[in-house]
Amino acid sequence: MMYENQKGLIYTNDKCIGCNKCISVCPVIVANRAVETEEGLQRIEVDGEKCIACGACFDACEHNAREFVDDTEDFFAALSKGERISVLWAPAFAANYPNEYRQILGGLKRLGVNRIISVSFGADITTWGYIKYITEHNFQGGISQPCPAVVNYIEHYIPELIPKLVPVQSPLMCAAIYAKKYLNISDKLAFISPCIAKKDEIRDPKNKGYVSYNVTFDHLAKYSRKHNLKAEPAPNEIEYGLGSIYPMPGGLKENVYWFCGEEVFIRQIEGEKHTYHFLEDYKQRVLAGKRLPFMVDALNCAQGCIYGTGIEEEKAKTDDTLYELQAIKEASKSNRKSSAWARRATAAQRLKSLNKQFARLDLNDFIREYTNKSKGNALQKPNLTELNDIFADMNKTNSVQQHINCSACGYSTCTEMAAAIYNGCNSKNSCVHYIKNMAEAEKERIQEISYEVEAKNAEMAKKNETIGEMVAEANGEFSTLNASIDEMIDGNNNNAEESTNISMAMVEVVDFCDEMKKSFGEIHELLEQLGGNNENITKVAAKTNLLSLNASIEAARAGEVGKGFAVVAQEIKALSDVSKGAADDSSKNKEQIVAAMMKLMESSENLMKVVDNVNERITNLAASTEEIAASATMIGQVATELHSKFDRISAL
Repeated sequence: MMYENQKGLIYTNDKCIGCNKCISVCPVIVANRAVETEEGLQRIEVDGEKCIACGACFDACEHNAREFVDDTEDFFAALSKGERISVLWAPAFAANYPNEYRQILGGLKRLGVNRIISVSFGADITTWGYIKYITEHNFQGGISQPCPAVVNYIEHYIPELIPKLVPVQSPLMCAAIYAKKYLNISDKLAFISPCIAKKDEIRDPKNKGYVSYNVTFDHLAKYSRKHNLKAEPAPNEIEYGLGSIYPMPGGLKENVYWFCGEEVFIRQIEGEKHTYHFLEDYKQRVLAGKRLPFMVDALNCAQGCIYGTGIEEEKAKTDDTLYELQAIKEASKSNRKSSAWARRATAAQRLKSLNKQFARLDLNDFIREYTNKSKGNALQKPNLTELNDIFADMNKTNSVQQHINCSACGYSTCTEMAAAIYNGCNSKNSCVHYIKNMAEAEKERIQEISYEVEAKNAEMAKKNETIGEMVAEANGEFSTLNASIDEMIDGNNNNAEESTNISMAMVEVVDFCDEMKKSFGEIHELLEQLGGNNENITKVAAKTNLLSLNASIEAARAGEVGKGFAVVAQEIKALSDVSKGAADDSSKNKEQIVAAMMKLMESSENLMKVVDNVNERITNLAASTEEIAASATMIGQVATELHSKFDRISAL
């Protein structure tokens, strides 16, 4: 499954460790992006818009961190739905699977594939088209285009060479066009392919959707084993010639030699390490108007399409496929002198036979157009000021540092690395020398800090001596402090105890005042009763006095006889006056006693208020004293802990 942020045919999976090997072999500086994962690790992702699908990264990556997509799953899904599909198979298929390919093709036939046609026949058409176009248009120095990775590179990065691409379709497209226009096959076409990049060719809008599926050898072989795809071998439907050797290095060149003779100069170039450097140099040669070859036979893969990017890895580890292709090559040569593939015929005779064989074909049907795709894809080169700014940010401040060219970052030169940074596909953190310089600077900074620490340690040692003296002095002070705190605690405890005793005594005073107040109340009641008695005595005295007066009046009337009674009346009056006087005196004394009692009661109440106030204050004092005692105890504990810590500090 493709990652969402990687849109191309090739993508990076989770096995990437950011080793930069893929960058080192990629012909396109901007096709790889160094990104940081959520875990803070570096991984190299593929920019699908800029990748040409050359597959060089597969050979370089020993971590199997690169994968590719093709149409194998879609192809089999369409077959299972009953879609009409015919298959075109690459000649490299027979070389890679000499004992299996017919059975696999038979299995596809069993699943519903309609027609099965070898692209070797399409390669024969391509050879015919190349020679015809070159000779009729004097098209010297044309670049072959069967390799889609080479076409991708020119369209994206060297548009100046687009006019030099031979405008004749590849063997695949020639076979597809022949099937559609000359065999009238209306089915969708699937290509059994050794190449990842063929997907880019078949989905090019200018190729009109002739081919729908790119099914690579790798994925097809795995599907075949998993689903037991093999069946009765399928026969070849169309005879083919030397086009069968197109997959081998120089296969196109040999075909041209076969028909034009070896007098023509064909520049053969293969392999990612050489092809794209050659094309850059070739651009300069074309622009300079220098002499050019008859044609350029350029392939992306070092050993040709037989070891293409879409084959199984194990197949590339032996030369078995080369031997098989050599056998196919010999079998393609005919003993019939009239044939285009006749061994005994001359090159001119073969060419004549080839033109006769394809005389009914219209070359215009097999002409291809190309597109300049360089806009937004080409490498943006920083100017001198921008380049120096990037180097300055990388701490490369002189020419030596700017030309270390160690390639550890994956780029050939420091300037290429700077260009990658300028194009936003890498960062200075990928430069080992930048990291090294940063590490050395950090080492120096740590060394400086170490020196500072040593100096501070020496200074601290001196301070420790002073601190030791201060600690010793502090220990003495702590002893005094602890003694004072102990005394304060004892004093506060005594004060709290005395305050509690006083408070209890004051409670007794309050009780006494309450009793005295009650006694005053009882006396006041008795005095009130005395006042009532005095009033009664006064009333009795008044009545007695009135009786005495009456008695005196009656005694006077009685005359001499009443004299004795008059004396009694006089005594009664005297007694009455004495009683009244005593009662009056008693009332006056009572009022004075009451007034005195009221003052005493008022004083008693004031005394009780004072006692209550004093008692409340004593209670508060007792509580405060207890709090002070508790705080003093806590202070004593803290002082003890501090004393202990000072002892430990002193021990250090």
